Amino acid sequence: MLMTTAVHAATERERQTVIDVITLAFSSDPMARWAYPDPATYLAAMPLTIEAFGGNGFAHGTAHVVDDGRAAALWLPPGVDPDHERLGAISEQFMSAQRLDEMGRVFELMAEYHPKEPCWFLPLIGVDPLVQGRGYGSALLRFALERCDRDGLPAYLESSNPRNIPLYERHGFVRLGEIQVGSSPTLVPMLRRPH
Repeated sequence: MLMTTAVHAATERERQTVIDVITLAFSSDPMARWAYPDPATYLAAMPLTIEAFGGNGFAHGTAHVVDDGRAAALWLPPGVDPDHERLGAISEQFMSAQRLDEMGRVFELMAEYHPKEPCWFLPLIGVDPLVQGRGYGSALLRFALERCDRDGLPAYLESSNPRNIPLYERHGFVRLGEIQVGSSPTLVPMLRRPH
């Protein structure tokens, strides 16, 4: 495990690095691969999905990357949302009709769990599969959660991979419930109150 990992706000020049490493990290993610099971479709759709879901963080300095580019997180500050219209268009372009209907319901349930109070939202965090388990995810979480604590605001996420839930729990997130529709994997909304 890495003892210290430097994290910084991603620059516009690092935008593609962030998208690429998150695309790699989600290549075996249950929800991402349920949405895009065909490898070619996944590789075409996932970078667009990442940009629409978390890309608004770049303009706010809340896209974070570790110094060697092996891990990244896209946070959205209070009042900043994903590009829902673009997400819908990407889904329509790349998903089957049945998958599209189920994903639409998943997004509805996600909106129901999303806190109504101001909060920091973590749409995406990912570590290059070659270096997972070495502390990169924790470094990214610590970097952002310090800001949440300074601001006195909660942090919210939806875990799409059960393997990641213990990591989030170690950083103070608690499960709010489960989201599962039709053939979809289970998504776990999680909230962390400021410390």
